[in-house]
Amino acid sequence: MKITPDYTVIYNDDDIVVLNKRSGLLIAADRYDEDAPRLDLEAEKEFGKLFAVHRIDKDTSGCVIYAKNPEAHRDLSMQFENREVTKIYHALVLGHPMWESKKVDAKLLVDGDARHRTILNQRYGKVAITDFKNLGNCGPYSWIEARPHTGRTHQIRSHLQSLGISIVCDPLYSGNQHPVLLSEIKKRWNGNADQERPLLSRLALHAYKLTIKHPKTGEQVTFTAPYPKDMDATRKQLSSIFGVDPLA
Repeated sequence: MKITPDYTVIYNDDDIVVLNKRSGLLIAADRYDEDAPRLDLEAEKEFGKLFAVHRIDKDTSGCVIYAKNPEAHRDLSMQFENREVTKIYHALVLGHPMWESKKVDAKLLVDGDARHRTILNQRYGKVAITDFKNLGNCGPYSWIEARPHTGRTHQIRSHLQSLGISIVCDPLYSGNQHPVLLSEIKKRWNGNADQERPLLSRLALHAYKLTIKHPKTGEQVTFTAPYPKDMDATRKQLSSIFGVDPLA
């Protein structure tokens, strides 16, 4: 039995399966890292052949949908291509944005630099639009909701960077890899500093909700991926100390 499972099942029927994946798994094959662990290969052991219809970053946790047959694959792929899908992400970021909401409409060029990052490029980039909402400040951090209307690689991370905002422990777009430590946010902390384990030490970005039209019934359905343990423990501690809860 795995201590940290690669995924949990949110929904499953004859046409689709919706999974809540852990951080660190690719959705499908990647040309930059052919040997990296893959969610589709693990899930196919349980569900049989799966068809990827969208992607989220390897280091992002949360909601992923796969089609289970060619017809569902075609229908869902068109929904994503035509921007008919609603995607909601939650991120813990460093600092305090001075806005309550912000729309970023800035073209992005994927694989735009030597580190394979996505960069802003108004001349050669593709249309990319993200709506952001500040869900509340808590100590040195803030919770941000992101609604990307397009699906560019690293879109949320790159658009936040364009606003001067870094997601906690982002290995590509943040200069600060410092983990979230309870000893640094709680005034009266009596633990052993030498033995303290971080609350969160990976990219603090989670694909929280996904709304689609079911490929067979046409019914609009929303799937919610609960926070993984590390992100939820961080949420609870920050909520207890600062009174801000992104799920409230």
